Amino acid sequence: MSERGIDAFFYGLFMDQTLLKSLGIKPQYPRVGSVPGHALRIGQRATLVEDPQARAYGMVMALTQDELRQLYGAPGLLDYQPETVSVELTDGGTVAALCYTLHQAPAPEEANPDYARRLREVFRQLGFPT
Repeated sequence: MSERGIDAFFYGLFMDQTLLKSLGIKPQYPRVGSVPGHALRIGQRATLVEDPQARAYGMVMALTQDELRQLYGAPGLLDYQPETVSVELTDGGTVAALCYTLHQAPAPEEANPDYARRLREVFRQLGFPT
């Protein structure tokens, strides 16, 4: 019996299904959506921060618990913690999904130009605003 997938909202490089597959992850049921009231913040990596005027764009995909542990147990990602968000899908539906975020937003001077460049490319490929 296969493990049931859990809907997760991805807003960083993990939106890229090709990247996930290269890591041995098999994303299921990819859907485009956004989380109102949150904004993308990039430091060394991406996170979401609360902002009532913003909307964070991303992908909802179903992954197993083992796959989520594999992704967020990797070096540099251990500080990300799951929370539940309500994602508005482009098809008009809404879904509850896990979303891994940093509890402390990156400092304003924190930057990772290579990560930001790669993320802009993923946003471009998905047709999201940059």
